[in-house]
Amino acid sequence: MNGIAGDGLWCGQKCFFSARKLAAGWLFALTFLPLANAQAGKKWYVGSRHPASQLVSIDKIDHSVWNDLLRKYVDKDGKVDYAAWKASPGDMSRLDQYLRQLSSADPSRSAARAAKLAFWINAYNAVTIRGILREYPTTSIRRHTSKFGGYNIWKDLLLIVGDHAYSLEHIEHRILRKMKEPRIHFAIVCASNGCPILRNEAYAAQNLERQLEENARRFFQDPSKLRFDPRTRRLMLSPILKWFQEDFGSSPQEVLTTIRPYLPESVVRAATHGGVEIDYLSYDWNLNDRRSVARRR
Repeated sequence: MNGIAGDGLWCGQKCFFSARKLAAGWLFALTFLPLANAQAGKKWYVGSRHPASQLVSIDKIDHSVWNDLLRKYVDKDGKVDYAAWKASPGDMSRLDQYLRQLSSADPSRSAARAAKLAFWINAYNAVTIRGILREYPTTSIRRHTSKFGGYNIWKDLLLIVGDHAYSLEHIEHRILRKMKEPRIHFAIVCASNGCPILRNEAYAAQNLERQLEENARRFFQDPSKLRFDPRTRRLMLSPILKWFQEDFGSSPQEVLTTIRPYLPESVVRAATHGGVEIDYLSYDWNLNDRRSVARRR
């Protein structure tokens, strides 16, 4: 009799165990790989295609629907009432309507830099919120960032803008970071407590400088983003400053120079007279969910 079992008996115990491992491997593949492949490569597109004749400059995009939704569902601390938002078919539809508005932009057309920044920051945040609402209830965006071939919200959730589809990863790294404005890191939100807060208003070109300045100051007033021990002169920063150090400077000293206008005065004095030791806090990936805050209280 030929086959695996016969070969295993013929060449002794070693081959028998090899055959058993091979059979176990096939069992694993038949059981688990179909589950992985069922999710692998599945893209989810938001927004919609528009005829080329209907595309407009980024300057012309109206963010008022997004502004209204943020005012309704986001509190002053940046916590989102995902449960109430998802329970409202009308407001879910309004969010999808806003994403379709974003789709009508043509990024290749001339537009003011502030308008571009506001557009892509709003786009990043709105797509993130839409992606979380799709999965809600959930406890963290990290539950939806598969590294083994399944759905990854940062790569597989794509916003159609003009004639291209943009992932969150693309918007962050290949559009916003290329614009050389480090304060974007205090504006774009990954739906986690470790992020900067989600403003309860849309970004707008005419208000952008004020909004970015306020964000930066508030970021470094938050003890979960900055802690300083004057006795040891140890400055603990959000890991965002570590992950994206090159956007703030080529060295820790340059980073400090860039963020200096937003730091507490005690830190500025210490850094000026004798320097500080920089270290990084842990990152809180828990969802920025208003309901979870209410439960803890």
